[in-house]
Amino acid sequence: METFFTVNRYVHILAGFTGFFVAPVALAVRKGGPAHKRWGKVFFWAMAVAGTTALVGAQHIHSLFLLLTAVFSLYMAAFGYRSLFLKHLAWDAQVAAFDWAVAGIGLVVFLGTVGYAVIARNIPVGVFGGIGAATAARQLRGYANAGRWAKNQWLLNHISGFMASYIAAVSAFSVTSLHFIPFPYNFLWPTALGVPVIAWWQRRVRGQRVTLAPGSDLSGSPAPALRK
Repeated sequence: METFFTVNRYVHILAGFTGFFVAPVALAVRKGGPAHKRWGKVFFWAMAVAGTTALVGAQHIHSLFLLLTAVFSLYMAAFGYRSLFLKHLAWDAQVAAFDWAVAGIGLVVFLGTVGYAVIARNIPVGVFGGIGAATAARQLRGYANAGRWAKNQWLLNHISGFMASYIAAVSAFSVTSLHFIPFPYNFLWPTALGVPVIAWWQRRVRGQRVTLAPGSDLSGSPAPALRK
């Protein structure tokens, strides 16, 4: 078993560093182009592997921090990736039971995390739990308004989910490696820097100032037949 957990640890580190360096590349290239799609998929799967191995490792070393970071990162990465398949909610009110269930379970889990943070007086846990709960609640509210979404709402969700997952990865790296930064600042500085960046990107999307690759199908507009 020790060999298994050792391998799990190295796989986690490799996946985490892959996502750490790939995310800025996906963000820098033209949105919707082949490079963006390729590196975006690499980032998603890197976060999926890093989060899964973190869940396993957290049980082994009894680390609440690792467990919460893994849950948050996995949820946000899934939220960002799933949004790519929800463009139709701009004109279609049919929401899959799977999406309702994931958002509902996420809300319960993150509200529980906030409750624990209040009892334990743990500010970093409360911050991550609060962001997760707000995201899940916004998802549920969005599903309730399906069919009336803005055509680029899925893109706003895509950006928020992937960047929040990246923030969690940087936070994990900071806590485990940047020992010269005292607690809780080692946990919180990525969030303090990352949230304004997310807000800036969302303003650009809402103002339609994002350069998209030709034929990228990032507009979210329905096909002519569906529009009819």
